[in-house]
Amino acid sequence: MSEEGDTFFVSLAEKLLGLILIIIGAIMIYLTASTSELGDFTFFFGILSFIMLIIGLFLLLVRPSE
Repeated sequence: MSEEGDTFFVSLAEKLLGLILIIIGAIMIYLTASTSELGDFTFFFGILSFIMLIIGLFLLLVRPSE
């Protein structure tokens, strides 16, 4: 397979992974904010979901090198 085809699928997989991380991070933020049963772990899961959201945005917006 040629190099152009390889970079296309790597770029596509990177964008899909970023989109999946954004969706999971947003769902985690919503569930963390709406649940009071977490107690002391609310801050931990809030930060964890925010980090996932930032990583997903990074993967979605950054262009891979050619």
